[in-house]
Amino acid sequence: MPTVELRFAALNGHVRTARMIATAVSRRAGVPVGATDEIKLAVTEACARAVRVNRRHAPQAPVHVALTETPDTFTVTVADRGQAGDEVAPGPDGGLVTASTLLDLEPESTAPPWWSEPADDDPAADSAGFPPGLGLALIEGLVDEVQISRGADGIGTVVAMTWHTGAVVPPSVPAL
Repeated sequence: MPTVELRFAALNGHVRTARMIATAVSRRAGVPVGATDEIKLAVTEACARAVRVNRRHAPQAPVHVALTETPDTFTVTVADRGQAGDEVAPGPDGGLVTASTLLDLEPESTAPPWWSEPADDDPAADSAGFPPGLGLALIEGLVDEVQISRGADGIGTVVAMTWHTGAVVPPSVPAL
């Protein structure tokens, strides 16, 4: 199970590098070419989220990215060092909230959405006008499997994104 690992400072400029490396490793892993754009976007969203979280809570801590290939899957894991619930919006069933729910595309009221104003106790919040968890909801629509968990030491969030490579084992050819 070959793995490529990256650690980079919480700077936006490094997100592009992570995306390029993920694309190259996914090709080597046998991910279908049609999934390349999805991988680029999902890795960009996960890494940009981790950069924002680290800049807010642990600016000296690096973002950790692991790219793992198996015969059947390609997995990208992105870990930050933030606090519980940073930019994560769990749904009522415990899974991720969908993008349409977060954006409230069918609003029942004219009141501003709960996420439109930064919290008074977090003036440094960089919501850019979007609700927390939107990037993760987008990722959920781009990958075959996504798992969001706490870091092994209880600090930070780990986003694991998996694509199936569709690798087919060729049938054995009988000896003549």
